Amino acid sequence: MAPLQPGQQPTPEQMRQMQMQIAAEARKAGLSVPQYIERVKQQAMQQHQQRMQMQQQMQQQQQAAQSQGQPGGAQPGQQVPIQPGPPKPEALAVAKFLRGQNLKLRTCIFQEKRKDMFKVKRAIRALHSPAYEKARKKNPLLPEVKDRVTAENTFKLLPMSLLALRVSKIDPHEGHNHAKKKRVKGLWTVKVEPQQEASDEYYYVWLYEGSQWKNKLYAVLALLGILTVVFFPVWPYYLRLGVWYLSMAMLGLLGLFFAMAIFRLILFVVTMFATPPGLWLFPNLFEDVGFFDSFKPLWAWHEDEKAIKRRKKAERERKKAKREARGGGKTEGGEKGEPKSSGKAAAKSEDTTATKTQQPAPLEDAPTAAAIQVSGVVAGEHQGLSPRVEEVEDD
Repeated sequence: MAPLQPGQQPTPEQMRQMQMQIAAEARKAGLSVPQYIERVKQQAMQQHQQRMQMQQQMQQQQQAAQSQGQPGGAQPGQQVPIQPGPPKPEALAVAKFLRGQNLKLRTCIFQEKRKDMFKVKRAIRALHSPAYEKARKKNPLLPEVKDRVTAENTFKLLPMSLLALRVSKIDPHEGHNHAKKKRVKGLWTVKVEPQQEASDEYYYVWLYEGSQWKNKLYAVLALLGILTVVFFPVWPYYLRLGVWYLSMAMLGLLGLFFAMAIFRLILFVVTMFATPPGLWLFPNLFEDVGFFDSFKPLWAWHEDEKAIKRRKKAERERKKAKREARGGGKTEGGEKGEPKSSGKAAAKSEDTTATKTQQPAPLEDAPTAAAIQVSGVVAGEHQGLSPRVEEVEDD
């Protein structure tokens, strides 16, 4: 019978020959066919276990030889398989030290979670720093770092204990038919690389989160809060009464807020037809500002997009003129030896005089005075329409 090739299906004749051969070998062994098949399976399992034990012994011998030849890990350029398990104490010590150093961390998306990412060269630099030598005196678990090779071996303790892994940038929407979504600048989506090398330009992502006592404390506080709410019926009477008064006060404030929002809308609609362009009460109420700034100013006229653009342009011109005046005052003060405050005061007084009096200036200062006068007129035109922005910016 010709031997079967890998993936080749036996013919019916070959199947019959194989069955006859198995039956003949079972008769020679004095066993039935099922008993003979079970014994063959047991022998195959024993051989497989022996091979696995031999491989483990060889790996242990290689690791022992490597640790004797070079303490701290594998030879440079040699691949060492990462075995899942509890991290080594030395790796934890290195991770705690590097976590406390300024590695200029970046935020990345790893397995749909935000993680901290750093560059290898900054970690190697931290291992060569005097801070690492001081930490070694306090913590003897930290390996000794003498040169680049020992620094790389010390750093490789992190991926070998699954405390940090080398990653590379990927496009999460690659191969999709939909349009590319807007990506946040500097926020990478990364994947793990199979080769965990320690070159300077590579990036590693932290899987070691450090001490989790804060998260545990927050979890305990959340649990206590839930239990406190659940046991509300057994609270003392005065506490339940206080909570009731507090909830009524909060509901009253919420109702007052909605009433004010409806009233300001009605006021705007009425004034939009009576005295265009319309008047807003608390114009910053729904703007993205602070709590107290939401109620400043008390009122303001409505502005369309064109008026907002004109106002912003006038404000930019006014600020630019102020900067030029201040710069000119500082330059003149530096040349003449005068203090900076006198230059600023002179610039402010010049701006005030040119804006209020609007007197004709000499020919040499005509462009600056005209620019200040125009910006003052434009700002004066919009002063009644946009007190809201002026006061918010002053605050």
